[in-house]
Amino acid sequence: MVVTVRSLGLTGITGYEVSAECFLSGGLPAFDIVGLPDAAVREARERVRAAMKNCGGKFPVSRITVNLAPAGQKKAGTVYDLPILVGLLAAAGDLPPPPSSAAFLGELSLTGALRGVTGVLPMALAARDAGVRELFVPAENAAEATLADGLTVYGVPDAAALVRHLRGEVRLAPQAPWTPEPDSTALLDLQDVVGQENVKRALEIAAAGGHNLLLIGSPGAGKSMLAKRLPSILPDMSREEALETSGIWSVAGLTDPAHPLLVRRPFRAPHHTASAAALAGGGPSMRPGEMSLAHNGVLFLDELPEFRRDVLEAMRQPLEEGTVTVARAGGTLHLPARFQLVCAMNPCRCGWRGHPSGRCTCSDREVERYVEKISGPLLDRIDLHVSVPSVEYEALRRQETPEPSAAVKARVDAARAVQARRFAGSGISCNAHMGPGHIQEACVLDPAGEHLMESAFARMGLTARSHDRILRVARTIADLDGAARIQAVHLAEAIQFRNTDILKG
Repeated sequence: MVVTVRSLGLTGITGYEVSAECFLSGGLPAFDIVGLPDAAVREARERVRAAMKNCGGKFPVSRITVNLAPAGQKKAGTVYDLPILVGLLAAAGDLPPPPSSAAFLGELSLTGALRGVTGVLPMALAARDAGVRELFVPAENAAEATLADGLTVYGVPDAAALVRHLRGEVRLAPQAPWTPEPDSTALLDLQDVVGQENVKRALEIAAAGGHNLLLIGSPGAGKSMLAKRLPSILPDMSREEALETSGIWSVAGLTDPAHPLLVRRPFRAPHHTASAAALAGGGPSMRPGEMSLAHNGVLFLDELPEFRRDVLEAMRQPLEEGTVTVARAGGTLHLPARFQLVCAMNPCRCGWRGHPSGRCTCSDREVERYVEKISGPLLDRIDLHVSVPSVEYEALRRQETPEPSAAVKARVDAARAVQARRFAGSGISCNAHMGPGHIQEACVLDPAGEHLMESAFARMGLTARSHDRILRVARTIADLDGAARIQAVHLAEAIQFRNTDILKG
């Protein structure tokens, strides 16, 4: 007798339907799993055998064949333990065949208890799209699975409880849909930063338009301190953005079972020793990297020139397209990577170039070699280049209270609301993602602005890409100012934030 049990699998960050076909036949006792299983899937034989005996079932003494279809797709992980157990019990006659509208996934312990697995959210979304109406998952993952609207989710504590449910003896209670609670964790506030008004203005512009940002200054000037306070002024994520980001984090195993939905934009800050694969993703299991984990949020690279050249160059395509394509021998993976890049660096190797103390000992050639670690194409993709000066003593001792993040966020939200109306129905969320057509419509310059832009283009040696990025920044500044059209003053501010001379000390 062949019993088919519906289940789910993962390819990258996308779920897909898997059918566990369980067949008992005569012959010498054996237990084979086919369908391109990896080592973790093959080891399900021992987990299922022990769990079945410990939940009161009788392990069939026959030749067992389990086919995980589609057979040409590689199967990985421990999510197939539960459907295999259900299929074997049904094939042996200990359970009625499960309904075709139900799907099962979860890892079994030897005692029959279910352990949580990763990637439940994208698998639940795939189950809903495949017509599944009832989804049985480990109790630890039940709250996350309810984020896929339209499913009846059952949190299964152990195999014995599931057997009683399927026999109709003691029914499991459906999991109530999970709703996010207000996050009481306080974010780092701009109010803590004394002085640096020009840098705070750049942060506000970056947050309002989703622009990339480079902070250049001496040690102790506050570059990292300012960058870590950017999340406090970023707009809140929409439901769609939260589900998309939470799905990526779920696959990476970073979500909290008690709070499975991310309600704040991610802030990822990998160390400068990170490899290109760590940023782009991939590996034996083709998992998302830091660029994808920062999707809809911020990727902060501190000490930018200390990153390896190949690591930095791996960001060039995602910064333009919002996706990263990982091609390996095991397959090709397309991952979302629409992140906001924030970088910090010293002006030279010793760090003190331009400092009032005059302690820098680097020659001009040494400064050039230090800056040359960052390629021109990468710098061209960063919208705002901001000098972070050392804070003066008088500013440190000043008693006045700086503006809090809440006030800045209110202006950012107002500017984002303008952009939401401007790009309604286009799939664009902010000015930084405008295409050529939108730039022509939204970034019209008056005669004074045209003259200023022409002069800057020739004087600064701008490329077509940097020209468009300046216009996007100017459009954001105009949105913050409540102006319908870009004025010369808005364009002038955008140009002064594009001054690459600060990279030469």
